[in-house]
Parts: sequence; structure tokens; C-alpha cells
Amino acid sequence: MITKALIIADPWIGYILDGLKTWEMRSSGASHREWFGLIRKGTGAIYGVARLVDVGAPLSPAEMVASIDRHRIPEAVIRSGEVAKWNTPWKLADVRRLARPVPYTHKSGAVTWVELDAAAIEGVTDQLGGIVPAVAATSSPELKRSAPGQLSRLAGSETVQIDILQRGRKLYVDVDWDDGHDEPEVSSPRAPRTPAAPTGASAKPQPTNGRAIGEVTITDGNIANSHIYLRSFFDCFPSDAVGGSNKASAAKRELTIDWGGAEPVVTDLDGSKRFFRARGWIGAFYKLNRAQAGDRVVVEQTAPYRYRVRLQKAGRWGQGA
Repeated sequence: MITKALIIADPWIGYILDGLKTWEMRSSGASHREWFGLIRKGTGAIYGVARLVDVGAPLSPAEMVASIDRHRIPEAVIRSGEVAKWNTPWKLADVRRLARPVPYTHKSGAVTWVELDAAAIEGVTDQLGGIVPAVAATSSPELKRSAPGQLSRLAGSETVQIDILQRGRKLYVDVDWDDGHDEPEVSSPRAPRTPAAPTGASAKPQPTNGRAIGEVTITDGNIANSHIYLRSFFDCFPSDAVGGSNKASAAKRELTIDWGGAEPVVTDLDGSKRFFRARGWIGAFYKLNRAQAGDRVVVEQTAPYRYRVRLQKAGRWGQGA
């Protein structure tokens, strides 16, 4: 049974749920070694579960750069010193996305770990159908716990988890210091200028600021049929912009999509297929960026009901074609 959860901001939680990020970078270690829920920051809901299997030693900037494929923090951000404090990898495994986000009640005083309420525990358990087994905490076979972990509240929002272990006549004290800070919300480096539009069209400048809400690897099928899968982050879009399966049941609100062409596209979302309803521009977007299977489409929100779609070539972070 999963009773704890961790709040993780976008785009990091999206990368975890997509299987692209296996290290959650934090400012301190943790003694917890079991399953936990993945809460998308700002939504009040649990979007998946994972297992914390290990916590590594703090990394140097060079080590963080060498392990970008595991934590997904851009090299430019690492070298800037912006995330110097968040250098401790929490190593995840067995990530499972929930079919439907499960709401939870955020209790007063929750810092890093959130203790889930009964309704949230039941909601997660019902969806997993018992496929998440209980996992015993890992420890040396020579050690036995002589006292339960003691939780002490210090000044401000700081918390210390103290575990006392005994081996023979010796006591070993494991101190887990939690300063209450989540992994930072850092924006990806600005993408290079969008390539020029095809002959006869002049590309309209796109907004320069944006917050990534998700990204997805495209397939040959996506390119051939001019569509983009939005399933992994569909819940990040406003619900009043989601319509039915045909134009007759279109949503009340529409989104404006900047994609690098001469004019942005205005469309709502097909809630049954989880696509942008208007798809004529997507083929032009793929052609403009010379898209290939394995490249990634990044979707960023630049303003309420306005989004930017750009292509990230396979093997490169934060860059267009």
C-alpha cells in the first residue's frame, strides 16, 4: 500500500512518467526505500507511482553534466550554478502512470514527503489493482533497528529524520536532513531560431518565453498521418478547451498554437483521441523541421490558452531542427 507521495514540478514529472528521467535531483538524501506517489505540482493530484531504490552521493557539476540522460537538467543550467544545491540523485525504478489522476488532500506542515489521506490511498490502490508489492527497506543484514525513526521539527520548515541502528554493543545513527526545498523549477535553454518557412511564406516570430508542459517522441505513423500524441501530458491543457470526437462537439474555448509558420493555428482539443483537432498544420510543421522518427516534439505554454510547439532533434536537448 502506498501512503507517501512526492511533489514534483513540470517538466520533471513529465520526463519521469515518460520513462526519460530516472534520477530525481534533490538537495538532501532520504531514508525512504519503498513505493511512493508522484504528485504533479500545482494540480493537487497523483499522476503515477515509482519506487525509490537508492540515493546517491552528491554530484559535482562535471558528474551532473555526465549524467544528463538520467536527470534531464540541461548542461547550460548546470554550468550556470542555478541548480548547484540540487545535486543529490534519488534513483527511481518501476515507474507506473495512473490511468486517471487521483486527487489528494495536502495536509498542513507537509514539506517534502506528503502523507496521503485515506481516499487518495484507496484511489491509487484501486487503479493499480494490487500490482505494486510491498518492498522491504534495504539495510545491511548485520544491522537491526533498535528504535523507530524519530521525527523532529526544527526552526522554519526544516525536518530531521533520525534512525538508530544497533550492531552488537554499537549504535549507528542515520540522520536524514530535509530542508524543505523541492527540486528547482528551471526553464530549458531558449531554443535556436526556428528555421525559415517554406518558399512563399514568412515565418512569424514566436514568443520567446515559455514553460514546457510535456514532450513526446514522434513515430513514422505520426509523420505520415500528421498528428502529435498528447496523451502523456493531456491533463496539462485547460479542460474547457477539450471537446468531443467531432467538430459538432467542439470545446467552448480554443487554443492558439505557434508552430513556426506564417500564422499561428487556432484549435481546440479532441478529447477522445487526445490530439489537436486541427491537424493540417502538423504536416507542414514536420516538413519545415525535417522531422524524423525518434525526434521529439516539445509543447510549451507561453500564455493562458497559448502554446508553442517545437521540434527537438534526437540526441539533443532543448534545440529545434
